[in-house]
Amino acid sequence: MEIELGKYNLLKVVKEVPFGLYLDGGEEGEILLPSRYVPPHCKPGDELNVFIYLDNEERLVATTLTPLVQVGEFACLEVAWVNQYGAFLNWGLMKDLFVPFREQKMRMEVGRSYVIHAHLDEESFRIVASAKVERYLSKEKPAYKPGDEVNILVWQKTDLGFKAIVDNKFAGLLYESELFRPLHTGTVAKAYIKQVREDGKIDLLLDKPGQEKVEDFATTLLDHILTNGGRTPLNDKSPAEEIYAVFGVSKKTFKKAVGDLYKRRLVTLQPDGIVALPAASPESE
Repeated sequence: MEIELGKYNLLKVVKEVPFGLYLDGGEEGEILLPSRYVPPHCKPGDELNVFIYLDNEERLVATTLTPLVQVGEFACLEVAWVNQYGAFLNWGLMKDLFVPFREQKMRMEVGRSYVIHAHLDEESFRIVASAKVERYLSKEKPAYKPGDEVNILVWQKTDLGFKAIVDNKFAGLLYESELFRPLHTGTVAKAYIKQVREDGKIDLLLDKPGQEKVEDFATTLLDHILTNGGRTPLNDKSPAEEIYAVFGVSKKTFKKAVGDLYKRRLVTLQPDGIVALPAASPESE
């Protein structure tokens, strides 16, 4: 059994001591799970899924807390403190995550948040972070297809829009001209593949592309209208921000769905909103 430092490991409880539990770390020996992290009724022989990192004395230690990032992942973390060696980020554990000055693009400041990559330092074997995230992004050509749903972490603003890290592996871009809600560095969201270019670069959309999205939202919109007295004050003149606040979609998708319902004679359009027609009611079926 090989312990994965900076990740979750399923380990068996070996023995109980006054200050916690010792877990079987294989070749690494027994690893302490301090009392404050021991689940109720846990006993020798049980298996626990624990996160393994190094304590202040560089010893392996286990925790049942959930860190904000694991080794091999990207995250946006806040600087807790700075000293003469670098910055220390709050990642949800007792010991903060270290970013050496050489791994900072600019000097990090307390209270500000930065997108980083967590990894093991090859020389010290410690868990460290780097703000130079480009070097940790995959150079492989992604196998995504247009319309695939992905998870993104917004990385930085550019002249074209926002760079984002896709599925914790690839670099992608959201174009400013296609955004319908505000974004900022550190935003975590669902997105959709617009295209993967020949050079492997990914273009992203916040909105689900194609007619399938419109049909899905048309059903949602009609349900909303019917459950709110058969009308909504929103229409194609409503601000995009209001539409997004209520439905979480772009104004373009909203207008297409309204048009779809109108063509199917399920709603009528009025100056003060949209009204459901009798054919839209379940009782009419």
